[in-house]
Amino acid sequence: MLQTLQKTVSSIDRMGSRFLPVLRQVRSASTGSVLPAKTCLYDFHVENGGKMVEFAGYSMPVEYSSMGIIQSHLHTRRNSSIFDVSHMLQTIVHGKDRFDFMESLTVADVRGLKPNTGTLTVFTNERGGIKDDLIVTNSEGFLYVVSNAGCREKDMEVMKRRIKEMQADGKDVSLEFIEDKGLVALQGPTMKEVLQPLTSIDLSKLGFMSSGLGSVAGIPDCRITRCGYTGEDGVEISAPDTRTRELVETLLQSSGNPALAGLGARDSLRLEAGLCLYGNDIDEETTPVEATLAWTIHKARRVTGGFPGDNIILRQLKEGVERKRVGFLSSGPPVRGHCNITDDQGNVVGVTTSGCPSPSMGKGCNISMGYVEKKLSKIGTELKIIVRNKLVPAVITKMPFIPTKYYTAQ
Repeated sequence: MLQTLQKTVSSIDRMGSRFLPVLRQVRSASTGSVLPAKTCLYDFHVENGGKMVEFAGYSMPVEYSSMGIIQSHLHTRRNSSIFDVSHMLQTIVHGKDRFDFMESLTVADVRGLKPNTGTLTVFTNERGGIKDDLIVTNSEGFLYVVSNAGCREKDMEVMKRRIKEMQADGKDVSLEFIEDKGLVALQGPTMKEVLQPLTSIDLSKLGFMSSGLGSVAGIPDCRITRCGYTGEDGVEISAPDTRTRELVETLLQSSGNPALAGLGARDSLRLEAGLCLYGNDIDEETTPVEATLAWTIHKARRVTGGFPGDNIILRQLKEGVERKRVGFLSSGPPVRGHCNITDDQGNVVGVTTSGCPSPSMGKGCNISMGYVEKKLSKIGTELKIIVRNKLVPAVITKMPFIPTKYYTAQ
């Protein structure tokens, strides 16, 4: 599985993770080359046995010496785990025209979000392709945005260009890129047991994709958002970067048996949950409709449009697409990304984008995602995937591969 992640890391790097914010670049004195950036938890990872790899331009832990990737994956499903996601770009959008700004770049109905709730959405290009996926939260008086580290510079440029255009038209909108906050994800069924004794926020009232501001572990001005990338109940906590280590150390000492987890478990967990990894499963050549992310396009936006590539995306919603993202179950050699998919006659009908053995489903059960011709995308369709020059039978199955456990507030 480590080899799988390293391939994923390499793929992501090719898709744009070479971009780094200027202030965070570090150059080698001997070669002059740009070294991976470090999150505020880098030293903590190293001290705790983190095996560091380059991911999205940052040096991140793929696993820890105390627990292998499979064990860490299962620990998250049964208990809870802490992930460093401080490499993600956090942005605040100010001004009374902030809703128009974000709706001009994404497919979301941002204006329709209730206070302190958020939504997954995508930046699109003029061809209808996905420039990045992100979460937008309607906080009190501003929008809070979290987007991918590998697309940091691209996202910043897209937002800054649009802000300049709107300000030139007299619109009231401005950006603040947050550089002084860490971000950690606490994921798993014991999340509430770990976190509730440490925070002033009532987690029973914080539903999935809701957000609140309060103290955590005695640290003020923290934002807790009930979301995550594992399919489990969980939160992401934004905290001052100078106190993020203190936050993680306190969480580890709480009840609920929390443990540290790295990129290896994060990747297999998100795949079991049927979630896309930008640069692998979605990219600028893939539309939300092809990626089966049409649910992110609110019905109000299907009427008004107003986002890049709206003519293409809205036409696809009405007329359909030629290819579609699907999930596969298979046995035998594990399926990885970039494997050709064939029909019974040996014709190539698609390609895989992600794949791994499923720790939760047990030995011999492999899961993968990919794109196939729409006419072959029905659940139960039997196809073959070429793995190391061998034809591996695979069946299209419903995603997520295992049930998700997102929390609904009482």
